[in-house]
Amino acid sequence: MSHHHHHNDAKDLDPHAARLAAQRSSIDYTDFPAFPTKVVVHPLVLLSVVDHYNRVAKDTNNRVAGVLLGEISKDGVVDCTNSFAVPFEEDPKDPSIWFFDHSFLENMLGMFRKVTAKEKVVGWYSTGPKIRKSDIEIHQIIKEKYLPHPTYCIIDVNPEQENVIPTDAYVAVEEREDQQSQPKLTFTHLPSEIGAYEAEEIGVEHLLRDVKDTTISDLASAVSTRMTSLKALRNRLSEINTYLDQVVSGKMPVNHNILYLLQDVFNLLPGLHTNDAKQSIGKKTNDTYLAMYLSSVIRCIISLHDLINNKIEMREFEAKQLDKKKEEKKEEKKEESSNDKEKESQKTSTDKK
Repeated sequence: MSHHHHHNDAKDLDPHAARLAAQRSSIDYTDFPAFPTKVVVHPLVLLSVVDHYNRVAKDTNNRVAGVLLGEISKDGVVDCTNSFAVPFEEDPKDPSIWFFDHSFLENMLGMFRKVTAKEKVVGWYSTGPKIRKSDIEIHQIIKEKYLPHPTYCIIDVNPEQENVIPTDAYVAVEEREDQQSQPKLTFTHLPSEIGAYEAEEIGVEHLLRDVKDTTISDLASAVSTRMTSLKALRNRLSEINTYLDQVVSGKMPVNHNILYLLQDVFNLLPGLHTNDAKQSIGKKTNDTYLAMYLSSVIRCIISLHDLINNKIEMREFEAKQLDKKKEEKKEEKKEESSNDKEKESQKTSTDKK
């Protein structure tokens, strides 16, 4: 396997330097309208990454890497809808020696383009869990070959805390230390979340159903999800608490943006301790009960009406049946009497003969 020491010269970086140069000029920057503002990781990507890690690096300290595919919207939301693994190796002792298989990447991309034209390269991932030295160099390659602002997503396959979103997204920005020096790329953090299309959600739900213990009732699982979300809330609140303590004691600088957001949080809290609140809740409950009472009274009346109508119909029906029977009896009697007359007339005629 070819390891190459890394210099800033593109020719060293890749044997296809000429092709690279040609490609670089051919990147169509209009395809990527916006600088990334947020990264949405879809479940398929999470599943693929965990699978990739389990196949290649389980129970080792190595990490795996690959490419993220998806779309970038006009307002810079990066939707990572798909991904594939790329052979990647690094020297744990010397971070400047690493290998990222470009030719494999090119071939895979060619295949993906045939299948879905919509999914383009939006960045790359590794299983971290921290940024390492060589990452910015790999990032540079993706940036030069595929798109101006790739996102780098670290997906933590063994998160220490439960209930924490296991993704961290970064984008590279150029920073200058002073006017004379060359600009260098550094990573800045991007907000990331986990999102899914409806179809994906259904698939994931089915997966979870298979994973979950089926002997547990729905109620128990509902309660456990509530518990999980409350635990997560508690963790976040305690984090905020620690932060505020540190700000007060002067360990952390005051950040007005964060304080404004916290103020918003408190403004959103309902004030339940005033008398007005108690009264209005009582009023509301009474109103609801009134509506319920009325509707049940109406239901009773309607059922009574139905009952009465049914009775009347039944009576009419019975009366009709009786009438019919009477009619039939009359008919029978008439027929009998006419039959008798005929017989008599026959008798008399034979007598005359």
